[in-house]
Amino acid sequence: MLSWFQALLPKEDNFFRLFDAHAATLTKGAEAMRRMLDGGDETEKWRQDIITYENEADDVAREVLFAVRRSFITPFDRSDIRGLTNSLDDAIDQMQKTAKTIGLYEQREFEPKMRELGDIALLCAVKTVEAVSLLPAMRKNHDRLNILTEEIATLESDSDTLYDEGMKALYAKHREGNTMPFIIGAEIYDHLEKVVDRFEDVANRINGVLVEHL
Repeated sequence: MLSWFQALLPKEDNFFRLFDAHAATLTKGAEAMRRMLDGGDETEKWRQDIITYENEADDVAREVLFAVRRSFITPFDRSDIRGLTNSLDDAIDQMQKTAKTIGLYEQREFEPKMRELGDIALLCAVKTVEAVSLLPAMRKNHDRLNILTEEIATLESDSDTLYDEGMKALYAKHREGNTMPFIIGAEIYDHLEKVVDRFEDVANRINGVLVEHL
């Protein structure tokens, strides 16, 4: 009877499988976002892909939160699981907001610094996937996890600099002409910079898990 009952319970490794799946949607979203920022005729295709990946992430997040409610045993505190899940979801949500803004204004051309911000977001996504994959053996992987989260924080700092440079260039380009391209460009820059911010939030959540459980 006991073995039958235990078989019905979510296993700890299922949480890590779901974390990996959730993080993978961030990489796919960031790749699509970077391709979208190349502009041209395929902009809409990549924009729609981001929305698809955000929906996939929502499905994973719901599965995690359901598993938290029905599990007697979790790999770490329920509040930390929810926090990590929410921060992962916020990152892909912010990519979707970026995509929606680009669709709203029917943009097909993007500034060089926008593409550089897309590059940084993609790097953050790759590092996030690696960090999440190391959580099942966080004690063993403590040093590498610290390195990855520090690298994400550095990339976020780099994104602040790129944002400032991009905004300055955008202003110089449009200060004597139509203000609408500046307004639209500024909104896109803001969304892109926030994508990287959300990745830093994930890194901070992972650091919090390490502090609590090591």
